[in-house]
Amino acid sequence: MGKIIAIGGGEIGRPKEDGTGYYPVETTQIDTEILKLTNKKNPTLLFIPTASYDSQGYYEVVKKHFTKVGFSSITPLYLSDNSLTKRQVENIVLSHDAIYVGGGNTLRMMNTWRKMGVDKALKQAHERGIVLSGLSAGSICWFSYGNSDSRKFSSGSDKLVKVTGLGLIDALHCPHYDTELHRQADLKRVMKTTSKVAIALDNCTALEVRDGKYRIIKSRPSAKARKIYWKNGKYIVEEIPATESYKDLLKLTQK
Repeated sequence: MGKIIAIGGGEIGRPKEDGTGYYPVETTQIDTEILKLTNKKNPTLLFIPTASYDSQGYYEVVKKHFTKVGFSSITPLYLSDNSLTKRQVENIVLSHDAIYVGGGNTLRMMNTWRKMGVDKALKQAHERGIVLSGLSAGSICWFSYGNSDSRKFSSGSDKLVKVTGLGLIDALHCPHYDTELHRQADLKRVMKTTSKVAIALDNCTALEVRDGKYRIIKSRPSAKARKIYWKNGKYIVEEIPATESYKDLLKLTQK
């Protein structure tokens, strides 16, 4: 059934835009779980920065952070120049122990993946037990749909769009639920267009899926996860508690 860690958001030490230093590292406890799920002594990590337009600066931040977490190597998969064949993409994806997808423009990322065969390669990775992970765009991609701010990259609009993901988790996903408050209001509107439930994650919160079971993990005690859906004309928001034990994923994704 595969292994997935979908992270709602959080910083990993990127430079501040004004040049005054670095953002704090917030997700180490969650990222360490990615390492553990590989069950390897010296696991390798593939970083896919498609959503950030193959940002090399982003790769350097990810490389520094995940080297400290314990990965033996962190390799980027750049797709912008269209130089790789679908077979080459598949070989690269399947030759790593874990995959981490970065944030950014989710809609552009999914379109690029489908054009270059990344979507099919990642589904194969899931079947083989390679750990799939990421935050923001990199968490939306594992779900059937995502509540995405991709329009801001093309038109500057704050209105969210429903982006189709890989469908490995049968729900709609909303990241950054606590820090980007416009998502909360817009999610209510977007949820009227789907019969599925939404999994809304605060920053520093992740949904960990393992062989058809799930649990919520956190790197900040006050962070929360929520199950959200419309039923009988009512908009229902239920907190999903963080537990050590795993529960049935199918029940989570049903109303």
